[in-house]
Amino acid sequence: MINIILFGPPGSGKGTQSIKIAEKYGLVHISTGDIFRREIREKSDLGIKVRSFIEKGELVPDELLIDILKAAMVKHHDPKGFVFDGFPRTITQASDLDKLMEEMGLKITLVLVLDVNEDEIIGRLLKRAELEGRSDDNEDVIKNRLKVYRDETEPLIRFYEEKKLSEIVDGIGGIDNIFNNLCEVIDRY
Repeated sequence: MINIILFGPPGSGKGTQSIKIAEKYGLVHISTGDIFRREIREKSDLGIKVRSFIEKGELVPDELLIDILKAAMVKHHDPKGFVFDGFPRTITQASDLDKLMEEMGLKITLVLVLDVNEDEIIGRLLKRAELEGRSDDNEDVIKNRLKVYRDETEPLIRFYEEKKLSEIVDGIGGIDNIFNNLCEVIDRY
């Protein structure tokens, strides 16, 4: 069983690459962003709560995230593993994920970090906002999301480096080229 976390700033291609990794290796793709967008679209109680945080570019509270994550994981019986896309985002969430994985008799195998510079990210997100009409991708919110990523998520890279689990992969280039680079790393595990 292989359990992968894919990190990268907003707009780095985590979602696209996580789906491709899940398909190639037969893993379950767990995306908190996808779960949130579905709940918001359905106007559920959870969706209303989550929307208020996302619209401000803030992180959803940890206790809510862990409950959502566990519910998504237990739906799958005898998986080959998981690809976590967009989670964890803080040291606290990483510790909570470790506890959850331990409860389930699992552990994180590999942490992949997509390395993409800020100018590229802003350009990608503004283009995506225009193409998809995503209200959470205006320039002020993007800059706040990048600041939150730098302040709260980047320390996770060091957290996983200390556990000898992380690998940095260049996140600039064509989708297939980046995917091949990610697969080269995964195939070593």
